[in-house]
Amino acid sequence: MTDKDIILTSEGRDELEKELSNLINVIRPQVIEELVEARAQGDLSENADYDAARNRQAEVEARIKEIETMLSKAKIIDNTNSVNKEIKVGSTVTFANHKTKKEMTLKIVGVIEADPFESKISNESPLAKAMLGKSINDICEVRELKEPYKILIKDIK
Repeated sequence: MTDKDIILTSEGRDELEKELSNLINVIRPQVIEELVEARAQGDLSENADYDAARNRQAEVEARIKEIETMLSKAKIIDNTNSVNKEIKVGSTVTFANHKTKKEMTLKIVGVIEADPFESKISNESPLAKAMLGKSINDICEVRELKEPYKILIKDIK
């Protein structure tokens, strides 16, 4: 992790807080129980269950620390009360390829939340960079690619 702010939408923060709560209140106690059971089997030097439980504990603790760090450095973007005049992080944008006229709707989120399978793109992606600050009916060029292309902003939510 870097020392710069981590951009999150309020939904992204809620998801991280939910995951953290689950790790602390459900998963961590399960792992501790697995360690206790494995330790009770005797010789720890050749105990694969104990080694597996220790590895799982390390993974869980690392993820807890990672989430806590992300949340402590998070800059929460909340567009619930904003007027949809220009595209910002947290905006859901419908746009059309200027040549093909094919429409697409994407939500611009911080790097941590980006998931193309859920139509969420990072604010650092070339497409998002081209759209940020634009308004409905603006035409913008997506650069930073081998073959730049233009899009028309249709709607902002």
